[in-house]
Amino acid sequence: MHNILVINPGSTSTKLAVFEDEKPILKTSIEHSNYEGNEDIEEIIKTRTDDIRKFLKANGYKRENLTAISCRGGILPPLPGGTYIVDDDMVDYLLHQSPVDHPSNYAAPIGMQLSQKKIPVFITDPISTDEFIDEARLSGIPQIKRLSLLHTLNMRAVSHKVAKAFGKNINEINMVVAHLGGGISVGLLLNGRFVDVNNANGEGPFSPTRAGELPVGDLAKMCFSKKFTKKGLINRYTKKGGLKAYLGTDSLKEALKNTDDFSRLVIDAMAYQIGKEIGGMCAVAGGKIDAIVLTGGMAYSSSFVEKVKTYIAKFGLVVTEPGEHEMLALAQGAIRALNKVETPKTFSLEELV
Repeated sequence: MHNILVINPGSTSTKLAVFEDEKPILKTSIEHSNYEGNEDIEEIIKTRTDDIRKFLKANGYKRENLTAISCRGGILPPLPGGTYIVDDDMVDYLLHQSPVDHPSNYAAPIGMQLSQKKIPVFITDPISTDEFIDEARLSGIPQIKRLSLLHTLNMRAVSHKVAKAFGKNINEINMVVAHLGGGISVGLLLNGRFVDVNNANGEGPFSPTRAGELPVGDLAKMCFSKKFTKKGLINRYTKKGGLKAYLGTDSLKEALKNTDDFSRLVIDAMAYQIGKEIGGMCAVAGGKIDAIVLTGGMAYSSSFVEKVKTYIAKFGLVVTEPGEHEMLALAQGAIRALNKVETPKTFSLEELV
């Protein structure tokens, strides 16, 4: 049996869990005080590490009780999905070289401080996972490159689960996985790799908060209308688009309570766009799909799932795995490495450059 400490930092808090194999036995979210205005990343790491140590001690846990620590992956260079061993080079990159200051960058350094190199520390499926085929990178304009940005951790976690139900591992199965949350990611998994996915911030279906793909000409007019700042316009289509823009709510549950024709049209249009995106991924796979997986918060709505299914049912088996499974996914990544089901990768900046 493995005892895995899972660390998943947010902007001012850290989600924490201890798993006995895949069973969570302790879960919490620690709010960190004296945080506002602190931009010293070393101090942030120290504060969070101390808070976590206090919580573990109060609940009877020491490092000696743990088999490994599994951390959310931060903004690393583009790299293949999977589980990675956290080492000094990775920590140095996250602290001093990462192009984006993101809370996920704190996890691995915290894990290393807690471990003191006495137990292994892992990350699994970091945000910067990039497995695109070359054809998927071209946008149509040489100056703009399509980027691999997706809900990697949850999408790969449900992929492992569905593959296991088929009696296969993730490298032996082809799936389209649709994460239906505040943002929508629809990815094509071929032999264990997400070879294409829409960028939820500017491509694909509109979602509860995001506008999805927009007509370029009309968007250009908005950019030069002098009515928006750059930040304001980005917020308009990434935080105030989709359901929020049309219906004034970013809650699918609340939107479904509306009985007027326009509300029904907006919800039906979102389901239509999701179906269209899934259909496109099925086409890229040549129709050779073992399953289509619907996950994320909106997958809890059976009525909405049925709307999506009307467009995709003929493409293959549709599997629903509602919600997000990030903490479990991190525990499972460490367990696969410890049980030698998966060989953990080593971070090497020289090999990536």
